[in-house]
Amino acid sequence: MDVLNDEFYMRLALNMASKAAGQTGINPVVGCVVVKDGRIVGIGTHLKRGTGHAEVHALQMAGEEARGATVYVTLEPCSHFGKTPPCCERVIAAGASRVVVAAGDPNPEVAGRGIARLREEGIEVTLGVLEQEARQMNEKFNKYITTRLPFVTLKTASTLDGKIASRTGDSRWVTGPVAREQVHTLRHQHEAIMVGIGTVLADDPLLNTRASVPALDPIRIIVDSSLRLPLDARVVTDRSIRTIVLTSGQAAGERRAALEAAGVGVIVCGSGQQTDLRTAMNKLGELEISSILLEGGGTLNGAMLEAGLIDKVILYYAAKIIGGPGAPGTFTFAGMEKMADAIELEHVSVEMAGEDICVSGYPVYK
Repeated sequence: MDVLNDEFYMRLALNMASKAAGQTGINPVVGCVVVKDGRIVGIGTHLKRGTGHAEVHALQMAGEEARGATVYVTLEPCSHFGKTPPCCERVIAAGASRVVVAAGDPNPEVAGRGIARLREEGIEVTLGVLEQEARQMNEKFNKYITTRLPFVTLKTASTLDGKIASRTGDSRWVTGPVAREQVHTLRHQHEAIMVGIGTVLADDPLLNTRASVPALDPIRIIVDSSLRLPLDARVVTDRSIRTIVLTSGQAAGERRAALEAAGVGVIVCGSGQQTDLRTAMNKLGELEISSILLEGGGTLNGAMLEAGLIDKVILYYAAKIIGGPGAPGTFTFAGMEKMADAIELEHVSVEMAGEDICVSGYPVYK
């Protein structure tokens, strides 16, 4: 049974915020609950970049009952003018007597100023209620706002012996329907999806979100150092979703012109023969792409891991063994000479996805 306390109301705010994951752009997901005399009088969630923040929606619902109320918010109220006015001033104007905050805002333009402003006006502020949950929920925003680099989540599906396809290249389907539905949810929750040219040539995928209800399609990013992307590939001919190709400085100019004429954005990353992945992440960050779901093959996965560019891994394992020395694996790279040098995961969680096993965690780079 839930206990009626600050965590009770903060958990409601967190739950509301989590449902908006993927639709706020480079902004964080935030939930807010207003409580007066033991009753919830206002609730709100940030729904879209450039529109009212969670506090605005919740306080508008509460109306005059916000005066003397307690405001529960999952992220420190902003204190600066961005696309919307400062939320801390809205809280002050509403006459709230107490504000309970889950986590401080890492945005350098806020970073404690919102809390300080509330306290200046004599409002009691409690910080750190369910802080860890709040920070994890906004892990994509937290990285992007402090580094201007996208948060990269690697997702793979393999057999128990680490094969993502058979020796003939057959990969339909490695995992079951529950895992595949979860993957489409992950696509909805990330701003972009990234694959290598090998995946496009082998499968001609659309790389969209095929959920049972309408969902958001991520921007499509193709790593293609030699510009081998066919003009009749579905990621080119389907213009309902933006497609970006990351390529090398050695790629042919006429091929680039043809792709651009077909509506594909081409970004040159580095001057060598291979796409410089670190440069690529910087350029994608400049385009305000704050999160990427990496669904690459072994070569791209290995290169991203070697470069230390993967922030989180979500590995689905089917209870199958397929074997085959030529069957492609999850990661293809030179590898470590000693077990002690292996890249380990921290904060690991394991759960079932139907008949499949889902392991998630965060790489620790040495």
